[in-house]
Amino acid sequence: MEKEIKIINLEDRNYPLLLKNIINPPKTLYVKGEILRNEKCFAIVGTRRCSEYGKSIAFSIARDLSKAGFTIVSGMAIGVDTAAHKGSLEINKRTIAVLGTGIDEQSIYPQENLELSDEILKNNGCLISEYPAENRGSKFTFPERNRIISGLSLGVLVVEANFGSGALITARHAQEQKRKIFAIPGSINSINSRGCHDLIKKGAKLVENAYDILKELSLSNKIY
Repeated sequence: MEKEIKIINLEDRNYPLLLKNIINPPKTLYVKGEILRNEKCFAIVGTRRCSEYGKSIAFSIARDLSKAGFTIVSGMAIGVDTAAHKGSLEINKRTIAVLGTGIDEQSIYPQENLELSDEILKNNGCLISEYPAENRGSKFTFPERNRIISGLSLGVLVVEANFGSGALITARHAQEQKRKIFAIPGSINSINSRGCHDLIKKGAKLVENAYDILKELSLSNKIY
């Protein structure tokens, strides 16, 4: 049987505090699984058309940050997002997927990640959307949901992103929300590194491993 969808309103006590304090928090959240009012979350995002390098980096940093006590937040898209969720699940840690569709099984996008959504729920994670069941999403709903990914999180890591990538929209929301922004460097010949290099030029923290993130967040004693 499909897990029940819960409705959480902005005034409810268990509405996430960090998200509640952004400029335009969703008035209603639709949730499968457990949502926590006060949770230490970190977002990892990137392109759907990522390289094996990008997948590996997203997976390993998500795994290490999960070990350090973070809940990894991403969008459950193919590519970097999927790798980030799997990094947490590898060590049976909680992760949160924020969707640009309804969270009923028929509406979830991409449909090839239905099994991943089940794994997230089995590991005490949750699926979140501001859209009700039977909403299949649009070109507007996915960029809008990105403010929730950053809004739930203390910081955002962009792993690979070309100009125009949705991951850069998430980074822009993070900047507006006064969250810390991190980026993975790559080859100057790779189009997937262009967005990350631009973020670094504009002040994002260059990241080589989870320790770089923990140090920036004054939590470097948590691992290593």
